[in-house]
Amino acid sequence: MAKQLSSYLNSGYLNAANKLQKKKVKKIVAYVESYDDIFFWRSILSQYENEERVFEVMLPSKTNLNRGKKTAMMNRLGDSLGEYMIACVDADIDYLLQGATRNSRLMLDNPYVVHTYAYAIENLQCWAPSLHNVCVMATLNDRTIFDFEEYLKAYSEAVYDLFVWAMWLYRHDRFSEMPLNKLNNFITPEKVNIFNPTEALDRLRHNVNRRVAWMQSHYPEAKGKIKPLKADLARLGVTPQNVYLYLQGHNLFDNVVGGVIEPVATVLRREREKDIKRLAGRNTTQMDNEMTCYMRSQQPVVVMMRRNTMFKDSPQYRQICQHVERVLALSSSASNQQDDCKVAEMKDTNNG
Repeated sequence: MAKQLSSYLNSGYLNAANKLQKKKVKKIVAYVESYDDIFFWRSILSQYENEERVFEVMLPSKTNLNRGKKTAMMNRLGDSLGEYMIACVDADIDYLLQGATRNSRLMLDNPYVVHTYAYAIENLQCWAPSLHNVCVMATLNDRTIFDFEEYLKAYSEAVYDLFVWAMWLYRHDRFSEMPLNKLNNFITPEKVNIFNPTEALDRLRHNVNRRVAWMQSHYPEAKGKIKPLKADLARLGVTPQNVYLYLQGHNLFDNVVGGVIEPVATVLRREREKDIKRLAGRNTTQMDNEMTCYMRSQQPVVVMMRRNTMFKDSPQYRQICQHVERVLALSSSASNQQDDCKVAEMKDTNNG
């Protein structure tokens, strides 16, 4: 037996074995949908880099300006996604459709397509517990004048039932009867007074309830199916309190959250400017210098929202990380299988 084993230990075998054992840095390319997505996914994937692997986040094509979810997932016909190439995309509505459409199946069936588990990156950038800190970054004023968490909770509860009805239509291939832009018209608050948001929410709730009643009367075939749908959506993470995370991201970012965070930031800036004037007194030179310093230090609130990474305590972020970890486990398994095949091939060569 010892003689048989020693017969395998030739120079070629040892050289190949050393190559297998030698640590090399694996580069995994992560294709994303747009320029804004690069920083978002880099902030997530970088925590999984080490001496054995690195990620390169890029747009899908180096030969043209094609962008978007489909391009990211279908790069080179999609069959090249795997150990060294993944796609990182917005979940959009596809996650909640659970395979009801081709695009949903395409995203969910490929383990190398990592998605946001919220509608889009904008939704996570609008994660309610992070918005006060976004205001602080933009205005350098830490005073709390608006409860973003309570507002988005109340907002979500107001629009939840209509959102569920929209999902019922989507899952039954009736998208055209409630497209997202039409849904947005019903669920976007108007003229929100940040010192009394209840009035705007009451108006919104009234309009949504009227639309839900209309849906109930026009779609009697849905009777008995809405409650099970709510249970299935809850399984996916959707609750009456957090449905804002699953609405169309651009509308949420620009109109729902943007409609309150911009005026909040304006008030906080004015407060800080008043403080500067009060503390400077009659010293106009000091006041001008301090005001100039403050103006240079503050940032547009929308820029701070785009750079917001304080959603890392959200359940959806944990789902993303778990998905990335599954991808890395698959990659590790694939590498081990390849190594085993190479060793077997070397043994066969020596036997020959």
